[in-house]
Amino acid sequence: MSAPLDPWLLSILVCPVTRTRLRYDEAAAELVSDAAGLAYPVRDGVPVLLAEEARRLSR
Repeated sequence: MSAPLDPWLLSILVCPVTRTRLRYDEAAAELVSDAAGLAYPVRDGVPVLLAEEARRLSR
């Protein structure tokens, strides 16, 4: 089970690829960039915003 993501942190995070806002998918423990089509993992409450760690979303 993943630790919850701080709402303040979520409000300031952006996708490192597109610089657009991210949405948090709590069930998958991922930060989703719809603009980039990527989902970044959140591990133990810490976002991993590295493009090489992101999962590609199916379109």
